[in-house]
Amino acid sequence: MQIKSQIKSQIKSIGIDLGKTTFHLVALSTHSRVVVHKKFSRQQLLTYTANLPACLIGMEAGVGSHFLGRALRAQGHQVRLIPAQFVRPFVKSNKNDYRDAEAIAEAVERENMRFVPIKTEDQLDVQALHRVRERLVSRRTSVINQIRSFLLERGISFRKGPASLRRQMPEILENAEEKLSTRMRRLLDFLWQEWKHLQLQIESLNEDVEQIASQDEVCARLQQIPGVGPLVATAVVSAIGNGAAFHKGREFAAWLGLVPRQWSTGGKAKLLGISKRGNPYLRKMFIHGARAAVLRVKRQGSCLGQWMSGLETRAARNVVIVATANKLARISWAVLSSGEDYHPMHRAVSSAS
Repeated sequence: MQIKSQIKSQIKSIGIDLGKTTFHLVALSTHSRVVVHKKFSRQQLLTYTANLPACLIGMEAGVGSHFLGRALRAQGHQVRLIPAQFVRPFVKSNKNDYRDAEAIAEAVERENMRFVPIKTEDQLDVQALHRVRERLVSRRTSVINQIRSFLLERGISFRKGPASLRRQMPEILENAEEKLSTRMRRLLDFLWQEWKHLQLQIESLNEDVEQIASQDEVCARLQQIPGVGPLVATAVVSAIGNGAAFHKGREFAAWLGLVPRQWSTGGKAKLLGISKRGNPYLRKMFIHGARAAVLRVKRQGSCLGQWMSGLETRAARNVVIVATANKLARISWAVLSSGEDYHPMHRAVSSAS
Protein backbone atom coordinates (compact mmCIF):
# COMPACT_ATOMS: atom_id res chain seq x y z
CA MET A 1 0.00 0.00 0.00
CA GLN A 2 2.89 2.33 0.75
CA ILE A 3 4.42 1.57 -2.63
CA LYS A 4 1.11 2.38 -4.35
CA SER A 5 0.82 5.74 -2.60
CA GLN A 6 4.43 6.50 -3.53
CA ILE A 7 3.69 5.72 -7.16
CA LYS A 8 0.62 7.98 -7.08
CA SER A 9 2.72 10.86 -5.81
CA GLN A 10 5.14 10.41 -8.74
CA ILE A 11 2.49 10.68 -11.46
CA LYS A 12 2.84 13.76 -13.64
CA SER A 13 0.64 12.89 -16.60
CA ILE A 14 -1.70 10.10 -17.65
CA GLY A 15 -2.61 8.91 -21.12
CA ILE A 16 -5.77 6.88 -21.74
CA ASP A 17 -6.34 4.97 -24.96
CA LEU A 18 -10.10 4.74 -25.43
CA GLY A 19 -11.96 1.66 -26.56
CA LYS A 20 -15.59 0.54 -26.68
CA THR A 21 -15.35 -1.62 -23.56
CA THR A 22 -11.68 -1.58 -22.49
CA PHE A 23 -9.38 1.33 -21.68
CA HIS A 24 -5.59 1.25 -21.49
CA LEU A 25 -3.93 3.64 -19.04
CA VAL A 26 -0.26 4.64 -18.86
CA ALA A 27 1.05 7.11 -16.27
CA LEU A 28 4.37 8.92 -16.57
CA SER A 29 6.48 10.28 -13.72
CA THR A 30 8.20 13.68 -13.58
CA HIS A 31 11.18 12.02 -15.34
CA SER A 32 8.90 10.69 -18.13
CA ARG A 33 9.24 7.10 -16.91
CA VAL A 34 6.28 4.71 -17.02
CA VAL A 35 5.03 4.14 -13.47
CA VAL A 36 1.54 2.73 -14.17
CA HIS A 37 0.61 0.34 -16.94
CA LYS A 38 -2.98 -0.98 -16.60
CA LYS A 39 -6.06 -2.10 -18.48
CA PHE A 40 -9.57 -1.28 -17.19
CA SER A 41 -13.24 -1.44 -17.99
CA ARG A 42 -15.05 1.91 -17.96
CA GLN A 43 -16.28 1.57 -14.37
CA GLN A 44 -12.93 0.26 -13.16
CA LEU A 45 -11.20 3.21 -14.80
CA LEU A 46 -13.44 5.78 -13.11
CA THR A 47 -12.96 4.04 -9.76
CA TYR A 48 -9.18 4.03 -10.20
CA THR A 49 -8.93 7.69 -11.23
CA ALA A 50 -11.23 8.72 -8.35
CA ASN A 51 -8.56 7.48 -5.92
CA LEU A 52 -5.74 9.39 -7.64
CA PRO A 53 -4.60 12.87 -6.68
CA ALA A 54 -5.53 15.59 -9.17
CA CYS A 55 -3.29 15.20 -12.22
CA LEU A 56 -3.08 15.91 -15.95
CA ILE A 57 -5.00 13.38 -18.07
CA GLY A 58 -4.96 13.23 -21.85
CA MET A 59 -7.16 11.34 -24.33
CA GLU A 60 -7.63 11.32 -28.06
CA ALA A 61 -10.69 13.27 -29.17
CA GLY A 62 -13.19 10.75 -30.43
CA VAL A 63 -16.35 8.83 -29.62
CA GLY A 64 -16.90 8.72 -25.85
CA SER A 65 -14.06 11.11 -25.03
CA HIS A 66 -16.33 14.03 -24.11
CA PHE A 67 -18.36 11.96 -21.64
CA LEU A 68 -15.24 10.53 -20.02
CA GLY A 69 -13.60 13.97 -20.01
CA ARG A 70 -16.53 15.46 -18.09
CA ALA A 71 -16.51 12.55 -15.62
CA LEU A 72 -12.76 12.88 -14.96
CA ARG A 73 -13.01 16.66 -14.69
CA ALA A 74 -15.73 16.22 -12.04
CA GLN A 75 -13.20 14.15 -10.05
CA GLY A 76 -10.87 17.16 -10.00
CA HIS A 77 -8.47 16.16 -12.77
CA GLN A 78 -7.20 18.44 -15.53
CA VAL A 79 -8.43 16.79 -18.73
CA ARG A 80 -7.24 17.59 -22.26
CA LEU A 81 -8.45 16.08 -25.54
CA ILE A 82 -5.93 15.81 -28.36
CA PRO A 83 -6.66 15.33 -32.08
CA ALA A 84 -5.50 11.88 -33.14
CA GLN A 85 -3.16 13.16 -35.86
CA PHE A 86 -1.13 15.09 -33.27
CA VAL A 87 -0.60 12.00 -31.12
CA ARG A 88 0.79 9.86 -33.95
CA PRO A 89 4.33 11.42 -33.96
CA PHE A 90 4.79 10.41 -30.31
CA VAL A 91 4.13 6.69 -30.91
CA LYS A 92 7.36 4.69 -30.56
CA SER A 93 8.11 1.55 -32.58
CA ASN A 94 5.18 -0.75 -33.33
CA LYS A 95 1.68 0.42 -32.52
CA ASN A 96 -0.41 -1.11 -29.73
CA ASP A 97 -2.87 0.18 -27.15
CA TYR A 98 -0.32 0.70 -24.39
CA ARG A 99 2.07 2.56 -26.69
CA ASP A 100 -0.83 4.74 -27.84
CA ALA A 101 -1.62 5.57 -24.21
CA GLU A 102 2.05 6.36 -23.53
CA ALA A 103 2.17 8.62 -26.60
CA ILE A 104 -0.93 10.46 -25.34
CA ALA A 105 0.68 10.90 -21.90
CA GLU A 106 3.74 12.48 -23.55
CA ALA A 107 1.75 14.66 -25.96
CA VAL A 108 -0.56 16.06 -23.28
CA GLU A 109 2.40 17.64 -21.47
CA ARG A 110 3.25 19.85 -24.45
CA GLU A 111 2.10 23.38 -23.76
CA ASN A 112 2.04 24.30 -27.46
CA MET A 113 -0.11 21.27 -28.33
CA ARG A 114 -3.53 21.93 -29.87
CA PHE A 115 -6.37 20.64 -27.72
CA VAL A 116 -10.08 20.05 -28.32
CA PRO A 117 -12.52 21.67 -25.85
CA ILE A 118 -14.73 19.21 -23.99
CA LYS A 119 -18.29 19.59 -25.26
CA THR A 120 -21.31 19.94 -23.02
CA GLU A 121 -24.33 17.67 -23.31
CA ASP A 122 -26.29 20.45 -25.03
CA GLN A 123 -23.54 20.85 -27.64
CA LEU A 124 -23.49 17.10 -28.28
CA ASP A 125 -27.29 17.07 -28.62
CA VAL A 126 -27.26 19.82 -31.26
CA GLN A 127 -24.32 18.18 -33.03
CA ALA A 128 -26.24 14.89 -33.14
CA LEU A 129 -29.25 16.74 -34.59
CA HIS A 130 -27.07 18.11 -37.40
CA ARG A 131 -25.53 14.71 -38.14
CA VAL A 132 -28.92 13.01 -38.40
CA ARG A 133 -30.16 15.80 -40.67
CA GLU A 134 -27.06 15.51 -42.88
CA ARG A 135 -27.61 11.77 -43.27
CA LEU A 136 -31.27 12.27 -44.22
CA VAL A 137 -30.37 14.97 -46.76
CA SER A 138 -27.82 12.61 -48.29
CA ARG A 139 -30.43 9.86 -48.53
CA ARG A 140 -32.93 12.26 -50.09
CA THR A 141 -30.37 13.24 -52.74
CA SER A 142 -29.69 9.55 -53.47
CA VAL A 143 -33.41 8.88 -53.93
CA ILE A 144 -33.77 11.85 -56.29
CA ASN A 145 -30.79 10.73 -58.36
CA GLN A 146 -32.12 7.19 -58.59
CA ILE A 147 -35.56 8.38 -59.72
CA ARG A 148 -34.00 10.64 -62.37
CA SER A 149 -31.76 7.84 -63.66
CA PHE A 150 -34.69 5.42 -64.00
CA LEU A 151 -36.75 8.01 -65.85
CA LEU A 152 -33.86 8.94 -68.16
CA GLU A 153 -33.76 5.30 -69.32
CA ARG A 154 -37.40 5.81 -70.35
CA GLY A 155 -36.76 9.10 -72.13
CA ILE A 156 -38.20 11.28 -69.35
CA SER A 157 -36.15 14.05 -67.75
CA PHE A 158 -36.66 16.94 -65.35
CA ARG A 159 -34.43 19.45 -63.64
CA LYS A 160 -32.28 18.69 -60.63
CA GLY A 161 -33.45 19.49 -57.13
CA PRO A 162 -36.39 18.68 -54.84
CA ALA A 163 -38.64 21.42 -56.28
CA SER A 164 -38.76 19.91 -59.78
CA LEU A 165 -39.30 16.43 -58.36
CA ARG A 166 -42.21 17.60 -56.19
CA ARG A 167 -43.83 19.36 -59.13
CA GLN A 168 -43.47 16.71 -61.85
CA MET A 169 -43.52 13.29 -60.15
CA PRO A 170 -47.31 13.14 -59.52
CA GLU A 171 -47.98 13.99 -63.17
CA ILE A 172 -45.49 11.37 -64.40
CA LEU A 173 -47.02 8.63 -62.25
CA GLU A 174 -50.61 9.48 -63.23
CA ASN A 175 -50.00 10.08 -66.92
CA ALA A 176 -51.05 6.93 -68.76
CA GLU A 177 -49.43 8.11 -71.98
CA GLU A 178 -45.94 7.79 -70.49
CA LYS A 179 -44.39 4.52 -71.66
CA LEU A 180 -43.79 3.05 -68.23
CA SER A 181 -44.37 -0.56 -67.33
CA THR A 182 -46.55 -1.47 -64.36
CA ARG A 183 -43.53 -2.72 -62.46
CA MET A 184 -41.61 0.50 -63.07
CA ARG A 185 -44.59 2.65 -62.04
CA ARG A 186 -44.86 0.69 -58.80
CA LEU A 187 -41.14 1.04 -58.17
CA LEU A 188 -41.15 4.78 -58.89
CA ASP A 189 -44.15 5.24 -56.60
CA PHE A 190 -42.22 3.41 -53.87
CA LEU A 191 -39.27 5.79 -54.31
CA TRP A 192 -41.63 8.77 -54.43
CA GLN A 193 -43.20 7.77 -51.10
CA GLU A 194 -39.73 7.29 -49.64
CA TRP A 195 -38.74 10.80 -50.78
CA LYS A 196 -41.85 12.35 -49.21
CA HIS A 197 -41.15 10.54 -45.93
CA LEU A 198 -37.55 11.79 -45.91
CA GLN A 199 -38.74 15.30 -46.75
CA LEU A 200 -41.09 15.30 -43.74
CA GLN A 201 -38.30 14.10 -41.46
CA ILE A 202 -35.90 16.80 -42.71
CA GLU A 203 -38.54 19.51 -42.28
CA SER A 204 -39.16 18.31 -38.72
CA LEU A 205 -35.45 18.53 -37.91
CA ASN A 206 -35.28 21.98 -39.55
CA GLU A 207 -38.03 23.14 -37.19
CA ASP A 208 -36.05 21.81 -34.22
CA VAL A 209 -32.94 23.66 -35.38
CA GLU A 210 -34.87 26.89 -35.88
CA GLN A 211 -36.41 26.58 -32.42
CA ILE A 212 -32.99 26.06 -30.81
CA ALA A 213 -31.54 29.00 -32.75
CA SER A 214 -34.39 31.31 -31.73
CA GLN A 215 -34.11 30.43 -28.02
CA ASP A 216 -30.31 30.61 -27.75
CA GLU A 217 -28.86 34.09 -27.25
CA VAL A 218 -25.53 33.25 -28.87
CA CYS A 219 -27.21 31.80 -31.97
CA ALA A 220 -29.39 34.90 -32.20
CA ARG A 221 -26.29 37.12 -32.26
CA LEU A 222 -24.63 34.96 -34.90
CA GLN A 223 -27.68 35.19 -37.14
CA GLN A 224 -27.16 38.95 -37.40
CA ILE A 225 -24.19 38.16 -39.68
CA PRO A 226 -25.05 38.05 -43.43
CA GLY A 227 -25.20 34.46 -44.69
CA VAL A 228 -25.44 32.95 -41.19
CA GLY A 229 -28.83 31.34 -40.57
CA PRO A 230 -30.12 28.88 -37.96
CA LEU A 231 -28.21 25.92 -39.46
CA VAL A 232 -24.84 27.70 -39.52
CA ALA A 233 -25.33 29.35 -36.11
CA THR A 234 -26.27 26.15 -34.28
CA ALA A 235 -23.51 24.19 -36.05
CA VAL A 236 -20.90 26.76 -34.94
CA VAL A 237 -22.04 26.81 -31.32
CA SER A 238 -22.20 23.00 -31.12
CA ALA A 239 -18.70 22.71 -32.60
CA ILE A 240 -16.68 25.40 -30.78
CA GLY A 241 -18.90 26.78 -28.00
CA ASN A 242 -17.67 30.27 -27.14
CA GLY A 243 -14.62 30.00 -29.43
CA ALA A 244 -12.12 30.01 -26.54
CA ALA A 245 -10.08 27.25 -28.21
CA PHE A 246 -8.88 29.75 -30.82
CA HIS A 247 -6.82 32.88 -30.19
CA LYS A 248 -8.03 34.71 -33.28
CA GLY A 249 -10.43 34.40 -36.15
CA ARG A 250 -7.79 33.23 -38.60
CA GLU A 251 -7.09 30.18 -36.42
CA PHE A 252 -10.78 29.28 -36.60
CA ALA A 253 -10.81 29.74 -40.39
CA ALA A 254 -7.65 27.61 -40.65
CA TRP A 255 -9.24 24.91 -38.49
CA LEU A 256 -12.18 24.87 -40.91
CA GLY A 257 -9.79 24.43 -43.84
CA LEU A 258 -10.78 27.75 -45.44
CA VAL A 259 -7.22 29.09 -45.79
CA PRO A 260 -4.67 28.28 -48.54
CA ARG A 261 -2.54 25.19 -48.08
CA GLN A 262 1.11 26.15 -47.83
CA TRP A 263 4.02 24.29 -49.43
CA SER A 264 7.08 26.43 -48.87
CA THR A 265 10.79 25.63 -48.77
CA GLY A 266 14.08 27.43 -49.24
CA GLY A 267 12.52 30.75 -48.39
CA LYS A 268 10.10 30.48 -51.31
CA ALA A 269 6.44 30.67 -50.27
CA LYS A 270 3.96 28.70 -52.36
CA LEU A 271 0.23 28.80 -51.63
CA LEU A 272 -2.11 26.17 -53.06
CA GLY A 273 -5.88 25.61 -52.78
CA ILE A 274 -7.71 25.60 -49.46
CA SER A 275 -6.45 22.99 -47.02
CA LYS A 276 -9.89 21.38 -46.36
CA ARG A 277 -8.81 20.40 -42.86
CA GLY A 278 -10.86 20.36 -39.68
CA ASN A 279 -14.64 20.06 -39.62
CA PRO A 280 -15.91 19.33 -43.16
CA TYR A 281 -19.59 19.73 -42.24
CA LEU A 282 -19.10 23.17 -40.69
CA ARG A 283 -16.94 24.22 -43.66
CA LYS A 284 -19.73 23.17 -46.02
CA MET A 285 -22.28 25.15 -43.98
CA PHE A 286 -20.16 28.30 -44.16
CA ILE A 287 -19.68 27.92 -47.92
CA HIS A 288 -23.44 27.53 -48.43
CA GLY A 289 -23.99 30.61 -46.25
CA ALA A 290 -21.36 32.53 -48.21
CA ARG A 291 -23.05 31.59 -51.48
CA ALA A 292 -26.30 33.13 -50.18
CA ALA A 293 -24.45 36.21 -48.89
CA VAL A 294 -22.76 36.83 -52.25
CA LEU A 295 -26.19 36.85 -53.92
CA ARG A 296 -28.07 38.94 -51.35
CA VAL A 297 -25.72 41.38 -49.64
CA LYS A 298 -26.22 44.94 -50.85
CA ARG A 299 -23.07 46.23 -52.47
CA GLN A 300 -23.61 49.99 -52.05
CA GLY A 301 -22.86 51.52 -48.66
CA SER A 302 -21.61 48.24 -47.16
CA CYS A 303 -17.93 47.49 -46.55
CA LEU A 304 -18.61 43.76 -46.94
CA GLY A 305 -20.55 44.30 -50.17
CA GLN A 306 -17.89 46.57 -51.68
CA TRP A 307 -15.21 44.08 -50.70
CA MET A 308 -17.16 41.37 -52.56
CA SER A 309 -17.54 43.59 -55.61
CA GLY A 310 -13.83 44.34 -55.70
CA LEU A 311 -12.95 40.67 -55.37
CA GLU A 312 -15.35 39.67 -58.16
CA THR A 313 -13.45 41.85 -60.62
CA ARG A 314 -10.27 39.78 -60.22
CA ALA A 315 -11.34 36.30 -59.09
CA ALA A 316 -13.64 33.50 -60.22
CA ARG A 317 -17.08 33.02 -58.67
CA ASN A 318 -16.15 30.02 -56.51
CA VAL A 319 -13.04 31.81 -55.23
CA VAL A 320 -15.24 34.73 -54.15
CA ILE A 321 -17.60 32.34 -52.34
CA VAL A 322 -14.80 30.55 -50.46
CA ALA A 323 -13.12 33.86 -49.56
CA THR A 324 -16.47 35.12 -48.25
CA ALA A 325 -16.87 31.92 -46.20
CA ASN A 326 -13.44 32.63 -44.69
CA LYS A 327 -14.50 36.15 -43.77
CA LEU A 328 -17.83 34.99 -42.32
CA ALA A 329 -16.00 32.43 -40.18
CA ARG A 330 -13.70 35.13 -38.79
CA ILE A 331 -16.64 37.43 -38.07
CA SER A 332 -18.49 34.57 -36.34
CA TRP A 333 -15.51 33.90 -34.09
CA ALA A 334 -15.28 37.61 -33.23
CA VAL A 335 -18.97 37.69 -32.27
CA LEU A 336 -18.58 34.52 -30.16
CA SER A 337 -15.40 35.55 -28.36
CA SER A 338 -16.44 39.15 -27.67
CA GLY A 339 -19.98 38.36 -26.53
CA GLU A 340 -21.21 41.41 -28.44
CA ASP A 341 -23.68 41.87 -31.28
CA TYR A 342 -22.59 42.05 -34.90
CA HIS A 343 -22.06 45.66 -35.96
CA PRO A 344 -21.64 45.94 -39.75
CA MET A 345 -19.36 48.67 -41.03
CA HIS A 346 -20.98 51.08 -43.46
CA ARG A 347 -19.11 53.20 -45.95
CA ALA A 348 -20.43 56.61 -46.84
CA VAL A 349 -21.48 56.91 -50.47
CA SER A 350 -20.31 60.16 -52.00
CA SER A 351 -23.06 62.00 -53.87
CA ALA A 352 -22.38 63.28 -57.35
CA SER A 353 -21.96 67.04 -57.43
